[in-house]
Amino acid sequence: MKDKNLNMARKIAACVAQKGGRTFFVGGCVRDKIAGIENKDIDIEIHGVSPETLADILDHLGKRTEMGASFGIFGLRGYDLDIAMPRKEEATGRGHKDFDIYVDPWLGTKKAAMRRDFTMNALMEDVLTGEVLDHFGGIRDLKAKVLRHVNDETFTEDPLRVLRAAQFAARFEFTVAPETIALAKTMDLTALARERVFEELKKALQKAEKPSIFFEEMRKMEQLSFWFPQVQRLIGVMQDPVFHPEGDVWIHTMLVLDQAAKIKEKAQNRVGFMLAALTHDFGKILTTKEADGRIRSLGHETEGLPLIRAFLGRLTNEHSLIKYVLNMDQLHMQPNMMFYQKAGKTAANRMFDRSMDPAGLLLLARADHLGRKDAPPYDEIEAFLQSRLEYFTGIMEKPYVMGADLVQAGLKPGPDFSDYLAFAHKLRLAGVEKEKALAQTLAYARKKERKGRKK
Repeated sequence: MKDKNLNMARKIAACVAQKGGRTFFVGGCVRDKIAGIENKDIDIEIHGVSPETLADILDHLGKRTEMGASFGIFGLRGYDLDIAMPRKEEATGRGHKDFDIYVDPWLGTKKAAMRRDFTMNALMEDVLTGEVLDHFGGIRDLKAKVLRHVNDETFTEDPLRVLRAAQFAARFEFTVAPETIALAKTMDLTALARERVFEELKKALQKAEKPSIFFEEMRKMEQLSFWFPQVQRLIGVMQDPVFHPEGDVWIHTMLVLDQAAKIKEKAQNRVGFMLAALTHDFGKILTTKEADGRIRSLGHETEGLPLIRAFLGRLTNEHSLIKYVLNMDQLHMQPNMMFYQKAGKTAANRMFDRSMDPAGLLLLARADHLGRKDAPPYDEIEAFLQSRLEYFTGIMEKPYVMGADLVQAGLKPGPDFSDYLAFAHKLRLAGVEKEKALAQTLAYARKKERKGRKK
């Protein structure tokens, strides 16, 4: 598919050249090529021809699609290729979309590149000749692993770029230039749409090997308080040094986040898993107390749920995602406790039954354990928990008592029917085979009905 898109980019460039214009690869595809990183996205920018001429060229090459004449952004059906023209953007408000946009085919490459956010994203490569235009030192910054903004005025027009700075820093493990940090400190992020903020967060959580860098850079830029206040409140919340010699809850959470990133591919819900790793100890903000020389956070896995719900509710209305994270965080302490208490199979089954993602819960427990300074090996704990999970999975795959079985055995649906099903489910989790569980459930139901008649 990439070769198909590249070939079409070259055809477009050849046609544009015949009309006196030039075509450039721009943005991430140039950056990643120079950095040696795979990138499937191809963006090209057309200079020196009118929008009408470009539209005519595209119409002769395929079925043209258009985002809007004023935006100067086109596509071709069947190709994953973004085709744009140079444009000016003038801020009309504080939001991400508060801009007036004007197409200017003769703007020039330097002014066109100036509207880019960072020097590494302002690189341009001639599609036909391979010449790279580097107006702002992007290659230098790429080699130095520095994220530097292109222009003070254009950068501050879009407050989302603060989050993009943190997101790119995490993805590429770059440091943000001091002057970019200083500028970002002055910017107001309050008018951003939550969807845009959440999108940058998700990119950092999913694409970075060390997503902690996202939050560390946001902290340096003094931009945690509005969108990530609960994360900021982790700073300075102390922990028992016996179990957490690494320091406060902020440090532990960042370590857990990076441990989670190593195994996120195994999670059935990658975004939810990473958010659970980020939010799992929010409850320590409310519950941490020092007594008799010990620091404790009793009940933090439950007390933190309102903070987690508030945090996620600011970012998204995806109720299934919020429910998943809350479920994971409420149970995050239990797997490792199961090991240390050498809990039996039935107790483990009850825990897994409460979990929306039993395998993911064990991954979170692993990240939580290893997200500490000098954490002891996890192999023995993991083997124990995996054996318990395999037993649970086997139990849940066996036939079990259902409502239809109870009806067939003579029970009539009524107010107590759900209680009978709950009793049967407890037997299932205890490993009782279906026939025995059915007999015991019927005996339980008849006993309860006799008691009801006596009343």
